[in-house]
Amino acid sequence: MTENVTEKEIKTIELPGSLTVRELADNLKASPIQIIKTLMANGVMANINQQIDFDTAAIVASELGFEATMLKVDELEAKEVGEVPLWRQLIANEDKKNLTARPPVVTILGHVDHGKTTLLDAIRKTSVVSEEAGGITQHVGAYQASHKDRLITFLDTPGHAAFTSMRSRGAQGADVVILVVAADDGVMPQTKEALSHARAARVPLVVALNKVDKPNANVERVKKQLADNGLVPDDWDGDTIVVPVSAKAKTGLEDLLEAILLVADNVEILANPKGQVIGTVIEAERDPSRGVVATLLVQNGTLHVGDNVVVGTAYGRLRAMFDFSNKKLEEAGPSTPVSVLGLSDVPAAGELFRVVETEREARALVAERTEKEKQEKAKGGQPLTLEGMFDAFKAGQVRELRLIVKADVQGSLEPIVSSLEEMSSRDKSGEISVNIIHTGTGNISESDVALAAASKAIVMGFNVSADSPAQRKAETEHVSIRLYDIIYRMTEDVEKALKGMLQPEIRERVIGKAEVLQVFKISRYGKIAGCRVVEGELRRNAFVRISRDGKQIFEGELTSLKHEKEDVKEAKEGFECGINLKEFDDFKQGDIIQCYIRETVAAQ
Repeated sequence: MTENVTEKEIKTIELPGSLTVRELADNLKASPIQIIKTLMANGVMANINQQIDFDTAAIVASELGFEATMLKVDELEAKEVGEVPLWRQLIANEDKKNLTARPPVVTILGHVDHGKTTLLDAIRKTSVVSEEAGGITQHVGAYQASHKDRLITFLDTPGHAAFTSMRSRGAQGADVVILVVAADDGVMPQTKEALSHARAARVPLVVALNKVDKPNANVERVKKQLADNGLVPDDWDGDTIVVPVSAKAKTGLEDLLEAILLVADNVEILANPKGQVIGTVIEAERDPSRGVVATLLVQNGTLHVGDNVVVGTAYGRLRAMFDFSNKKLEEAGPSTPVSVLGLSDVPAAGELFRVVETEREARALVAERTEKEKQEKAKGGQPLTLEGMFDAFKAGQVRELRLIVKADVQGSLEPIVSSLEEMSSRDKSGEISVNIIHTGTGNISESDVALAAASKAIVMGFNVSADSPAQRKAETEHVSIRLYDIIYRMTEDVEKALKGMLQPEIRERVIGKAEVLQVFKISRYGKIAGCRVVEGELRRNAFVRISRDGKQIFEGELTSLKHEKEDVKEAKEGFECGINLKEFDDFKQGDIIQCYIRETVAAQ
């Protein structure tokens, strides 16, 4: 095949030190099947999600007319190169003889009440490495356990929101995810949500089937539910390790630790202990007596007391360092969680830290970042919108439209997802495809927005709303949320976006609310509603919705607005006014009037 490729046809391409077969296919604009066949011809058996190293990828690229060069990762900021984990970016340019295996970093996700905390406690009490019994401090959000003389680092994070928050800042929160599912309860909505977060981060996953000792446990039923969600158990000839455990009875824990190491060995988790020091902030706080205390997870290199550390807009020379059992340390290698003193400010969880040579260099870097933050705030963040997505595609910044889809009921969700997936299947090579990274029923939550921020996705809702925390987070994280009440409009917008034809949309903005206090009858005008504005303002020629006992009874235009017999353009909060509508006069005391305007905005 290579003989048929002329010198003029050979294209150069940059590839990371490691990537999946699917990612290689995307980079080479080839089908995954073609990549797998080329690998087989070269004696490599791999599936679509399997990681391959640069040398193997370069051979495949050469077969397809590309000359591959190693992607250089110069700026270790909060960036993702495709979906390559941070630690793989770090070792991409390292000499292989300097790389050694490091302990896998594990986080536990799953549905509430399925036993995540109990499982962590059980592992902590039975397998934690500690020279002193009971020496574990509860203030360090990570600890290490030992199995067959090998260490495993556990992140004691609150759940998938924290996991995704780390990822949204560019860090890979874990090397392995344990998905906890209760054998008596099965796969629940939050289980599916946690699974979506793990899949979006492309982190290998082990299922801990908890509470198998309960009399109403039904292991086979739960395995079927897992298989229905794409997690086919290994004893069903699938590739997902499912370990039955009981956190309460402390059974199956050894098998779970064994499974973690098995998955870790398959992924080859490596680091250079002598390389550049970089890692992630697990948690941080300001202690009244000790100053800023931060828990750091070293991911590459070796951290020493006295090092100059920069993290976000904080910096400092490390004065002291402690392990999870509060024992003083002088140095900490890859995958080691440590509590440190000496930073100038409290960094955010999930921020990346790095070591620099001098304090002067640290200050210069922080000053540069602070100025950059000010400029970005002044400009305002630009979310990835449906309209802007096509421009981003043409600029080579995106290759797929990532969506999070929420609907009021399952019956609505299924046809929406089916329609959107059909668009992706109709896609021919070279076009933007649709990738639905998470679906669910119910209102759009803060967790949905966190996942969208981390995955650079757009949130779409049908017959649902976004709760207040979600709206605030969307504004902070610059995530686009689109709401619909007609299915075909949702699918039509996506299709238009894929073709780069999306038109500006008309959006409603609520500006005020009033309550009817009394109804007057005037022969010339009919019924007038005497109201008090309880929120915002009412505006003449705006639109109103009238609700009675929680049900909407009218929607139309506000044609007449009076204050003390005088016509006015607006009535503000706290003032009383009279309202007259052309098409409605059946006012009653206690009716609620919501006033809104319609704005034309660029489509998102």
